[in-house]
Amino acid sequence: MNILIKDVLALLPGDKGPKAEMTSVAISGSTIAHVGNVPEDFVADKVIDGKDKLLIPGLINAHTHTYMSFMRNCADDLSFADWLFNTIDPIESKMESEDAYWGSLLGQMEMIKSGTTCFNDQQMHIRQTTRAVKESGMRAVICRGLVGSDYDLDDRRLKETYEDMEYIKDCDRLTYFLGPHAPYSCGPEYLRMVADIARERGMGIHIHLAESLTESENIMKDHGCTPIEYAFKAGVFDSRTIAAHCVNLTESDMDLLAKTNVSVVTNPASNMKLGNGIAPVPEMMAKGINVCLGTDGAASNNSQNLFHELRLLSLIHKGTHKTPLCISAGEAFDMATINGARALGLDTGAIEEGRKADLALLDLNTPSMMPVNNPIAGLSYSADGSETDTVIIDGQIVMENRELKTIDEEKVYYNVRRICERLGL
Repeated sequence: MNILIKDVLALLPGDKGPKAEMTSVAISGSTIAHVGNVPEDFVADKVIDGKDKLLIPGLINAHTHTYMSFMRNCADDLSFADWLFNTIDPIESKMESEDAYWGSLLGQMEMIKSGTTCFNDQQMHIRQTTRAVKESGMRAVICRGLVGSDYDLDDRRLKETYEDMEYIKDCDRLTYFLGPHAPYSCGPEYLRMVADIARERGMGIHIHLAESLTESENIMKDHGCTPIEYAFKAGVFDSRTIAAHCVNLTESDMDLLAKTNVSVVTNPASNMKLGNGIAPVPEMMAKGINVCLGTDGAASNNSQNLFHELRLLSLIHKGTHKTPLCISAGEAFDMATINGARALGLDTGAIEEGRKADLALLDLNTPSMMPVNNPIAGLSYSADGSETDTVIIDGQIVMENRELKTIDEEKVYYNVRRICERLGL
């Protein structure tokens, strides 16, 4: 399908960050074919009028657990340990496999409706999530959460991982990473095994690191090193690695992350809500670390709306560092787009010829975006995601005029209510 988005204000990559320009964008199949100077012989199957719209690269949620969407607002104002071990784990133990399908669909609905086109997911119910992704039209990087202590190539979770990898081969919007959960749930030999497999198979790794002070203290007590050093010694950083959280970092930790080209995903709302703190994002940026943006799961964040995260990211570090020059609106937006694409190894995240057509059109005729003095500032400081009008993923329109084209919303709501009732939420 060929799509022409005509005469639109678009956020394009510039030498010093994103810039807003009036242009036209032509999509051929799944790819952005032309940005400006669309050839006269380009035949569009659909023309979208860009009047009073802002075209942006689709946002990339670089760390989440979409199946947890039905756990929203059920485990709040708790310590991290109480939240995880005494509340969330018991809920998960009562889940049925198909619950993850409806939970993931709910999360994907929320993401599409707020301009997110791709997410990086870690969880245990891969078949159900990939089923939901195939139906929704979203792009996703999926990894099955892995936990263990020994170097055991016959590990049940690994076998399930290999089976799940076969299930995604027919969908080029899906990529698979290995997902060792965290230092406190993966022993050094188990981590070494996962790292060896990732290196041999050319796979990426998605892991939680240095999320809480308790984690850092326990790893230091038990192993004499920080969580970052623990993962490094196990060989985790030998492959493309995405480290979620990284709240409690030492100077040497940041040097190590930069040296090994690890991408870090900051999750401001989840980290603050669980009382884990605020990641040293400006300091990581100064080290040249590729920092991305994520929501984490709705069980800890209560939202899958990356615009909420974008606003927090843009503001909290200005406050903690007592300078408005800390992180610019453009730098924050890059973390929600091109930095995420770079971390995941995807050809998305920017409106450029040759990249995949993962795009969102925002309505500028809304109170939050009016007047359009500086659209980049508007995205980081005043937008809330409800401005998202149309979403295109892989060249396919998945939402138009706020109407989802691939997901039956009422059916999802019905089944989520049914699940919550059965689980006693």
